[in-house]
Formats: sequence, structure tokens, C-alpha cells
Amino acid sequence: MNEAVAKGARVLALCADDFGMSPGVSQVIASLAHAGRINATSCLTNAAHWRTSAPLLSDLSHSVDVGLHFNLSDGEPLSAELRMLWPRLPELPRLIARAQMRALPLTAIAAEFAAQHAAFVDAIGRPPAFIDGHQHVHHLPGIRDIVLAAVARSPSTTAVRNTGLVHGPGFGVKRALIAGTGGRALKRELVERGIAHNPMLIGVYDFVPGSYRRWMKGWLACVPAEGALLFCHPGASDGGDVIDAIANARGPEADYLSSNAFTDDLLEARLSIARVWRRARQAQST
Repeated sequence: MNEAVAKGARVLALCADDFGMSPGVSQVIASLAHAGRINATSCLTNAAHWRTSAPLLSDLSHSVDVGLHFNLSDGEPLSAELRMLWPRLPELPRLIARAQMRALPLTAIAAEFAAQHAAFVDAIGRPPAFIDGHQHVHHLPGIRDIVLAAVARSPSTTAVRNTGLVHGPGFGVKRALIAGTGGRALKRELVERGIAHNPMLIGVYDFVPGSYRRWMKGWLACVPAEGALLFCHPGASDGGDVIDAIANARGPEADYLSSNAFTDDLLEARLSIARVWRRARQAQST
């Protein structure tokens, strides 16, 4: 991983989500990070395999950011406060509906955020470098206030994933839903508060295997001069008991990201892998 990017060069950050979900997912993500194919990973600290997977991140390069993938839509809560209300976390449509109706148990959700954050610090030994959300829940009404308050209390957490400007080929409805359910509101808050964030988000697709390189070439082509963050979901099946709705897409993503085709596509697009976090005065134009 080379952070020495030439002035004016376009840069791309690649964040592999769902580290800790299963041994197969975590091992593949760690391997890609060590190989310099990604420069960030976002961790599910309420997942059953988080504790045993975390040591895989212990000797990563300083140019690889490790963040918290705040989860309110998959598995079980960590905190006693939220478990009393939700023994299992709700599916995303229900969570979105309750957020839009301002009907979420925000005190219990704040306790859950604190529990997931504490689990990260306990395993990694430092606060997360950034915060985002599993299925983008961090931008939902009410939840984003909890996230932003936590960032204000923790100067070591330097960035938050911006979901307010989502570009790329196809899937316009899906991209609009991400931005419209809270992404644009989160972006305004990030700008107003001067919190570092990615200028643009790319990586939205339908998780159907067989077309990942085609989508990637479209994403690479739309990266602006300020750079973009691409979120991805590489992994491997390990025959465990983890329910994973996008399991069939993880292997093809991992194969492509570890291949010569990926480096060839980066070279053709004249892109370098590097951090893209920008503070408000640098991101206003996006």
C-alpha cells in the first residue's frame, strides 16, 4: 500500500465490510489487506466470530484503516438494554420504517452503540479509525445523532462514511434509497461539523455473481478528482452456521480483488489506492 500519491492523481479507498461475520469472511479480508488490495475494513463486533477473528488485524500496515461497522439489522444485540427490547435485531425494512416514524428506542440503541464500540476497543486496543453502518444504518434518523455524538466524544475516531452521494452504473433506485433514507442528512451534518468523510460512495450492485468486474470498471470510471470510497464484501464460505444473504457474491469479489485483472483495471483507470477522508472545507463541492 503506497500512500505517496502524486499530486492531482485520482485516488480510491476500498473498504471490505463485515469483518468478524465468519472465519471465511475475516480470513479473506485480512489477506486482501495484507496484500494491499484494500486499505480499510469495517468490523461487526456483535458477531459471534469477532473475538477470534480480531487478531488477524493486529499486524496490518498503518495505511490500512480499521473501523466499526455498527450493526442494528443482523444477529443479536450485545447490550442488555437492547436485548430486553429486541432479542434479535430487526430486518432492515422494519428498522428503516421505525426510524422514519421516529419510533426507535434510542436510549437502548445508544447503549448498543457503546457496547459494540467497547467490543472493538477491547479486541483491537484502540478506538475505530472510522465508523459506518451495516446496511448503512448509521445514517438513519435518530441513529445518526448517536453516531455523531460518539464521534464528538472520541477524537481518535477521525471519519464517518458518507452515504449522501452514491454514484455508479445502474441500480439508481437502490442508490437513491441509500441517500434518501438518511444519507443526505448525514452528509450535511458531517460538513457542518467538520467531520472527515469520503467525498463519494460507490460499490452498489445486486450481488449477482458473474458481473463484478464489469461493475467495477464502471465504478472506477466515475471516481472524481477528490476520490471515492468503494465498499465491498469479499469472503469465503467455511461451511459454518452463519446466515449470510450475500454469501454467493463474496467469493467472486475476493477472486477479482486478488487478481491481476484488478490491478490492470486500476492502472487503466489511472487510480491509486489511498485514503480519501476529507474534512468539510475540502468536500463542500461534492
